[in-house]
Amino acid sequence: MLPSLRQLRYLIALAEARHFRKAAETLGISQPSLSLQISNLEALLSVRLVERGRGPVTLTPEGREVVTRARRAVDEVRGIVDMSAHIRGGMGGTIRLGTTPTIGPYLLPFVVERLHAQYPDLRLYIRESPAPDLRNDLIAGHHDVILTQLPEPGADLADKRLFREPFVLAVASDHPLAQSPTVTEDALAGQTILSLGPDHAMHAQIAALCQAHGALLARDYEGTSLDAIRQMVGMGMGVACLPRLYARSEIDGRSSNVTVIPFQRNVMMRAIGLVWRVTSRADMFERLSQTIMDAARQDLRDGPSPILVD
Repeated sequence: MLPSLRQLRYLIALAEARHFRKAAETLGISQPSLSLQISNLEALLSVRLVERGRGPVTLTPEGREVVTRARRAVDEVRGIVDMSAHIRGGMGGTIRLGTTPTIGPYLLPFVVERLHAQYPDLRLYIRESPAPDLRNDLIAGHHDVILTQLPEPGADLADKRLFREPFVLAVASDHPLAQSPTVTEDALAGQTILSLGPDHAMHAQIAALCQAHGALLARDYEGTSLDAIRQMVGMGMGVACLPRLYARSEIDGRSSNVTVIPFQRNVMMRAIGLVWRVTSRADMFERLSQTIMDAARQDLRDGPSPILVD
């Protein structure tokens, strides 16, 4: 006999919740039913999967290995369902999209309306995660595809570059540079640069820019979000290199205490792309990529420093 898909789903839920009651509530079943199914799975495999006791549930080493393989199996079954929907209706089913907080909120509003019009049977489940978690969640099967900054290396991953996005310089409205129509990288010399922490992909780019042009990276004031950076800039604590998408959404025509200045040359860019597992159906994500690129071309090319589409 082989484990059932239901038993594998129950074990995954238990591994994520680390508590029988919470896992049962998530699954919409009773705790005794969940406990019985886990016990039946252990008996079927002749191996102990869970250490039972007070406090959080702990998986045995064998249990962790089974969960890893169970996630792959459940993901493949979901793929069968999505493939069937795609065959019936062109592009349907559910796509679980993970995105970084510095990209998704400022790009996806221009994309979802197009997707719904083009593929009415498609459901897009969007979840924001910190950049370091995205890749792990993709490999583990929690996401089908992620929207992130490239490169995202890995022999088990495929990617599609969508466009390159320039950064702009944000300064307080009373800063000496605030009246400049454009700036060069030389203007960064001696400036205190505010940035997100090292967990964010753009941090390394900004650190390299500071080192190359004599700017000071304010490590004591690393922000936890782009909004936090913008607010510190408005307080005159330093200047910041911010993604054009964010500046377009949250600063242009809205902020009275922060001014955005484009660079004369695009001295700092980031590549935005979709990444998926090589075992996934690439044609679905190629179509999604095309819709995002269409939105970038047609909706996001205005302003003095537009997004550059490759």
